[in-house]
Amino acid sequence: MTDEQKQKIIALRRDGAGYGQIAAAVGISINTVKSFCRRHNLAAKTAASVCEQCGRPIEQNPGRKRKRFCSDSCRNKWWNTHLELVKRKAAYTFTCPNCGKEFSVYGNSHRKFCSHACYIEYRFGGGHHG
Repeated sequence: MTDEQKQKIIALRRDGAGYGQIAAAVGISINTVKSFCRRHNLAAKTAASVCEQCGRPIEQNPGRKRKRFCSDSCRNKWWNTHLELVKRKAAYTFTCPNCGKEFSVYGNSHRKFCSHACYIEYRFGGGHHG
């Protein structure tokens, strides 16, 4: 390993790069990068361990999944303001028997009507649909 490669590893690691990222950038094996970093006590930058909602520092537990939030309330606030990032796997599409409109719902595979008003009209209404 050249001095230039060593300097590049040190700089990338201090910027928070992972072993694989460094190996690809420097053009050497991931195991060589890992060994070099461990021998030279080059831990990844830990400044990223702050709550993504409020910015408070978060204590990470070694060997556990990285925490992104300091509390349940911060986690809930963050996800409620970033709904477009939720990977919804239980979305269902139906056609309302009252108005004929196609609608989607999340998490309820037994839904029949697009709204409560359509249900009431269909169930108790005067027979005019659509």
